[in-house]
Amino acid sequence: MRPTNRLFSLAGVATAALLFAAACSSAATTPGATVLSATDVSTMAPAASQAAAGVTVGVTADPTLGGYFTGQKGMTLYIFTADKPDVSNCSGGCATAWPPLTVAGGTTIIPPTGATGGFTLIARADGTMQVAYDHQPLYYYAGDSAAGDVTGQGLNGKWFVAPLTAAAPPTAAATPTAAATPTAAATPVDSIGY
Repeated sequence: MRPTNRLFSLAGVATAALLFAAACSSAATTPGATVLSATDVSTMAPAASQAAAGVTVGVTADPTLGGYFTGQKGMTLYIFTADKPDVSNCSGGCATAWPPLTVAGGTTIIPPTGATGGFTLIARADGTMQVAYDHQPLYYYAGDSAAGDVTGQGLNGKWFVAPLTAAAPPTAAATPTAAATPTAAATPVDSIGY
């Protein structure tokens, strides 16, 4: 092979590798993505070995809201007070605005220090497995754009940061100190009422 052709061949291989790496990294940075992996709390598609290894849920301390759970890249996790224990009532447009935190079945959830409730996996109507804390399904909010954002806090009096401790349900005016005990809707919410 001539030196010029070899140079073009090596340049082509290097370019392909860079394009592949860029495509993979951009897909993993979407906060709306809802599948956990072992190294990034929420990415698009974990390898089977990563799912088996377990995932870690983080926590952030806020002077007003107290401690609350975080997922991928420190993005805030929320609870929906219209959910029932171990049942998500957020689907369709609701799940677009509030992406559920889902994982591969059998994934181990590694809780942060100080969590007083338990993490479990619940089956959603679409067959995916959603992470729940103290039987309360967990969600991201599409309106949050950076770690520490809590723009979903108190929306419609139904959405609250997922608090570190488990006790009484939060209210819009109160500082959340618990994963809510659901009291409302038995059917999935997919209208503007979420």
